[in-house]
Amino acid sequence: MSENESQVDQAATSAPVGADMPDDSDSEIDFHDRELDLISLKALAHPLRVKIVDTLSTYGCFTASGLAERLGESSGATSYHLRQLEKHGFVREVEGKGTGRERWWERVPGGINIGSKEARETPAGRSAANLVWREFKVTQDQLLADYVEQSDELVPEWVDIASVSVMNTRLTKDQLKAFVREFMKLTDKYLVPYKNSTIPGSRPVHIDFNAFPVVDGDVARDSSKEERA
Repeated sequence: MSENESQVDQAATSAPVGADMPDDSDSEIDFHDRELDLISLKALAHPLRVKIVDTLSTYGCFTASGLAERLGESSGATSYHLRQLEKHGFVREVEGKGTGRERWWERVPGGINIGSKEARETPAGRSAANLVWREFKVTQDQLLADYVEQSDELVPEWVDIASVSVMNTRLTKDQLKAFVREFMKLTDKYLVPYKNSTIPGSRPVHIDFNAFPVVDGDVARDSSKEERA
């Protein structure tokens, strides 16, 4: 359970789907720069804090008053939560920008994992992770809804190259693992270098990637073993 940098930056290496896994296939995949401990996870587990992190990640740096205006909150509230997020390493002040009274804030680069082993094994951790995940999903769904409803306001060239798609297939655990690793490798190669791009004509782009087993789906059995039984 994680957020990617359109929320977070991620990197990994992998083999193609269906190919033999490399020698380290039994090792854990390191997709994320930072695995949140329980204290940090609980510090993030507030709806407004998740929205602040997501907004900074999507749109770039903001002041507390700018965030308040965008999120419909008071500047006092955004200032307080920015300080708490800074304390736990989620945001930081932009160096050389703003004044003592008008501080600019940015998302701390790097990945976060909100589904750590510590979080999964404690009720408090599961509750905090679920809250963070739900809030991230709300903002993702809103971005998609805004695009679908307002795409006619974009220049046609942007709409023509955009993609909203859902794919379903059947994979083994190793095949899914390999596919996710390959996707993260491409993310690191093609997306991370442009995260803070100021190239003329560039704009925020949201890329939402999910890869997970369907919980109530059937698991294919090995018929050859059943025949020998």
